[in-house]
Amino acid sequence: MKCVFKESDIAASAQLLATSSKVVILTHMSPDGDAMGSSLGLYHWLKSLPTSPQVNIVVPNAFPSFFNWMPDSQSILLFDKDTTSATDTLQNADLIVCTDFNEPKRIGALGELLLQVIDTTHTPSILIDHHLHPADFAQVVFSYPQSPSASELVYRLIRQWSALPDFPALNQHLSLPSATCIYTGMMTDTGNFSFNSNHSEMYEIVGDLVRIGVDKDYVYDQVFNAYSEDRMRLIGYCLYKKMQIFHEYHAAFISLSRKEMYKFNFRAGDSEGLVNMPMQIKGIYYSCFIREDKVLPAERHLANGSKIKIKISMRSKGDRPVNTFCHDIFSGGGHKNASGGEYYGSLENATNLFMQNYPKYFNK
Repeated sequence: MKCVFKESDIAASAQLLATSSKVVILTHMSPDGDAMGSSLGLYHWLKSLPTSPQVNIVVPNAFPSFFNWMPDSQSILLFDKDTTSATDTLQNADLIVCTDFNEPKRIGALGELLLQVIDTTHTPSILIDHHLHPADFAQVVFSYPQSPSASELVYRLIRQWSALPDFPALNQHLSLPSATCIYTGMMTDTGNFSFNSNHSEMYEIVGDLVRIGVDKDYVYDQVFNAYSEDRMRLIGYCLYKKMQIFHEYHAAFISLSRKEMYKFNFRAGDSEGLVNMPMQIKGIYYSCFIREDKVLPAERHLANGSKIKIKISMRSKGDRPVNTFCHDIFSGGGHKNASGGEYYGSLENATNLFMQNYPKYFNK
């Protein structure tokens, strides 16, 4: 398998990993499968090293309940719920590893603490990410937007670190818990390998993970077949009542207010995958889903006084990018066919922004 990173960065990061005793792993707000998979996959590999480092994962806020089955997910610290413990953990770290986000603002108030710790204690940090335009804050940066997931990058790095002859302390094979978490991240960030997944090496990695013992059918069942009755009714409502189709531009649009979410007892993760569904319609190449949310305490410094945040998710097919639209209109970004953003303001205003601008970006 080809190395996609500089050998000097591999060696520099290996030196940090081999000499660190207190490692903290951070990932983005509202962690999805790739955030969970990349952070927990790395966590389990580090915990298995003969140097026995103390490893903690800190996330800005809660992750969906259908990831509770992932090995050691219960040990993750939630910054918004246990701020004191999470802060102490980060301040006492001798290495910080950031996965699946490209700039500190993607982790809210935790990002401000991260920059403060780096600035005051000079704690070294490693960034592992697959989004465009990484910010300049980490000592070693592994940025590879061509990768479908951060979890795949974690796999590649572990393989490369463990093969370095000068660092015998890192010569540790992937454990089953680590492999399972990495597979989960790869599977979820490609929609069960239905987009951003036309890469042969990805399936070589999947084959290796299965050889280690990953039960991919079990993982699929835990993630995609563990939703609530309320979630199923919500999906039906969105597709029947809320979906708008713009045939001329091959596009679909769904919006969801907090009042509507409350009606269906909405929980974190209940809208997962909804943005992909309209693209099952023949002739639909673009899909946008926006939903209303409240501004978390960790995000108040970004909200400019607004109490409402709009989450934007977009998908597309083939050579039809949506990351430019998300970047220009909603200060977001991502991959060509899978992107998102955030808007601090009303659902009506966010909807109007979409309606006013999509004809300029979507191909007829």
